[in-house]
Amino acid sequence: MKSNKIFTNPVFVTLAAIFCCALWGSATPFIKTGYRLMFPAGGPDLPSTILFAGIRFALAGLLTVVIYSVARRRLLLPKRESLGIIGLISVFQTIIQYFFFYVGLANTTGAKGTILSGSSSFFAIIISCIFFKQERLTVKKIIACIVGFAGIIAVNLNGLDFSMNLLGDAFVLFSGVSLGISSVLMKKFSGREDPVVISGYQFMLGGAVMAVVGFAFGGRVDLSSPVGVLVLVYLSALSAVAYALWGVLLKHNPVSKVTIFSFTTPVFGVILTKLMLPDESQIHILNLLISLLLVALGVFMLNYVPRQKKTASDIQPEANGSASDASLTVKEADGSASATPPNAEEKPENDE
Repeated sequence: MKSNKIFTNPVFVTLAAIFCCALWGSATPFIKTGYRLMFPAGGPDLPSTILFAGIRFALAGLLTVVIYSVARRRLLLPKRESLGIIGLISVFQTIIQYFFFYVGLANTTGAKGTILSGSSSFFAIIISCIFFKQERLTVKKIIACIVGFAGIIAVNLNGLDFSMNLLGDAFVLFSGVSLGISSVLMKKFSGREDPVVISGYQFMLGGAVMAVVGFAFGGRVDLSSPVGVLVLVYLSALSAVAYALWGVLLKHNPVSKVTIFSFTTPVFGVILTKLMLPDESQIHILNLLISLLLVALGVFMLNYVPRQKKTASDIQPEANGSASDASLTVKEADGSASATPPNAEEKPENDE
C-alpha cells in the first residue's frame, strides 16, 4: 500500500517520468552514433537496421530480467496466462514501433526524428480515451493534442511549404502510433502481470524476432568497435530501465498523466543531438523553437490542474448540516427547539 502511494505521488511521477523521457531522448543521438560506428560505409541497409534494433532489444530484455531479479532476490518469470499478453505488447511496443522508428530515423535528421517521436503521447491519449475508454476525453485534452500536433507540423515546415519524407518522417510518426497503442495495452494488462516482467520478456521476444528477420535477409552488424559495443549496451540499458519504470507508472496512474511527459523527450533529444551530432541539426532555428514551444505548451496544458471546486462528497456534510438546521427550524416552530447553539450541530462527527 505504501509503495502504491509513492508511485502515485505527483512529485515522484513527475521526476520518474522525466527521467524516462531523458533516457529516451538520448536514444536518438546514440542510435545515430551507433550507425556511424557499426556501419561506416554509407550507413546501414534495411536488414542491418532491423538486426541492430533486434540485438539491442533482446539484450534490453535480458538486462531487465537480470537487473530486477537481482534487485528483488528472485527470478522474474511470467505467468503462463500472461504469455499471450507479452506477445501482443511485443508486437506493438518492440517489433512494429522500432521497425518504423529505426528505418525512419535512418532517413531523417536526428533532431527532427526526436521531435516527431514525441507524437506517441498524443496517440496514447486519443487511443486510451476513444477506443479503450480508460479515461474521459476532455476539451482540455483535445486542445492540448491540437497544440502539440501544431508543434510537430511546425518542425516540418520549410517556409510556407509542408514537406514530409515518407521513409523518414512518416515512418517515425507510424512508430509513435504503435507506441501509443502499446502504452494503452500496458495500462490495460498491468493489473494481471507485473509490468517489469511484461517489459523484460516482450523485449526479449520482439528483439529476437527482429534479429532473426534482419539476419535472414542479409543484415550484418560490425561489432569490432569497442565504442560501438558500449553504445549498443547503453541503448539496451536505457530501454531496460526506462520501459520497466514507465510500465510501473502506467499501472498506478491514468495514461494521460504519464504519457503527457513524453512531450519532453524531444526537448532532451534535440539538446543532446545538438551536443553530440551538430551536423545533424539542420532544422531552421525558428522552426525548432516554435515546435519546442508548442510541445511544451501541450505538456503544461495537460499537467496544469486548477484549484478544484468542492465535490459532492465535500458538500455532503454541509447538506447534512442543512437538514439538521431545517429540522431545528421545524422544532422551533413547534416551540420545542433545543438550547444547543446551531453551530454545534454543524460539526461533523468524523472530521476528515
